[in-house]
Amino acid sequence: MATRTDAPTRREQILKEAARLFAERGFHGVGVDEIGAAVGISGPGLYRHFPGKDAMLAELLVGISGQLLTGAKGRLAEADGNPSERVLDSLIEGHIDFALDDRPLITLHDRELDRLRDSDRKLVRQLQRQYVELWVEVVRAVYPSLSEPTARSAVHSVFGLLNSTPHLGRPGSLPGRAATAALLHRMARGAFEAAGA
Repeated sequence: MATRTDAPTRREQILKEAARLFAERGFHGVGVDEIGAAVGISGPGLYRHFPGKDAMLAELLVGISGQLLTGAKGRLAEADGNPSERVLDSLIEGHIDFALDDRPLITLHDRELDRLRDSDRKLVRQLQRQYVELWVEVVRAVYPSLSEPTARSAVHSVFGLLNSTPHLGRPGSLPGRAATAALLHRMARGAFEAAGA
């Protein structure tokens, strides 16, 4: 994900705290008053930004799926659309940034995706399929011996590996962000190497 240097907007602050609270206690275990208190506004004040918790959940899950896809397309475009090992490494790095920096969203997706309205859930799935297919294209360019189904399975397996970060323990118990990112990158490339062997 791109690093922002400007301060987050109030809306972004609300979404970040909502994601954290939803991941910690579940969607139904958190009230709007608690989300408001976490960002220093009244619960009813949240309604100036969102019509309700359902809208926050939808924006979080649709939003991150869209951001991942947009980031991946940007990485491929930087290489003039030519998939290569450099692009694969860049895709892995981008997904690692998400997996380390947005851990609550992974938990939220796993637990709460079914709470979205059908249209929002379908949009999340559509964005995710496009993201997977972009990875499959790059993986097959780097490992041409892989069939499309095998490459797709390998991509999903690597996502499972990278998205396991909420289960790695508390952030302070990890060996440090840079070391964890390097380890995850080596493991992801190792999984693709094994698939292509």
